[in-house]
Amino acid sequence: MTSFEITPGEQAELHKALHDALTPLASAVRSRASGLPGERVWEADPVEVTLSVLAAWKVVDTEVKRLTEIAAGTAGAYGASYEQLGAVWGITRQGARKKWPGAVSRPTDTAARTSGALRLCGGTAELVREAPSGGWRWTGEGADGTRGASGAGVRYATKEEAAAHAGAFLREHALDRP
Repeated sequence: MTSFEITPGEQAELHKALHDALTPLASAVRSRASGLPGERVWEADPVEVTLSVLAAWKVVDTEVKRLTEIAAGTAGAYGASYEQLGAVWGITRQGARKKWPGAVSRPTDTAARTSGALRLCGGTAELVREAPSGGWRWTGEGADGTRGASGAGVRYATKEEAAAHAGAFLREHALDRP
């Protein structure tokens, strides 16, 4: 497994960055809790002050968890397995599946993973996953007869992203209806 440890210098930079980000948040939390103006928020019982800092860390912790879920889902959308997610996080495959239950989708048949059709605004588009890159492309024909496709060399990370671009093309080439 690849080591994701950071150097002491990186640790110091991370500590400073987190402290710099937390200070204004802790001040805002403390100001709301105490009703004191910004310049006086730290003039209080040390227990109350440190609890305000702890409350700010809770806000940061919640946001880090949210961003972690997004990163796991993005990795899964690019094709990462629960085994890979777990390895990066230092947990088992089963632990990763429990932590991020929707991060990795497993379509039941190969066709669902490698192709799809889209019918929209009177036109159609075919979505295809390319084996070497794992990226998605689309080709389509609008209701007005205009043909289109993903740009040369353009690959989308997910089937949904390719469908969104194909859908925009189909909408642009819909027949005007009275």
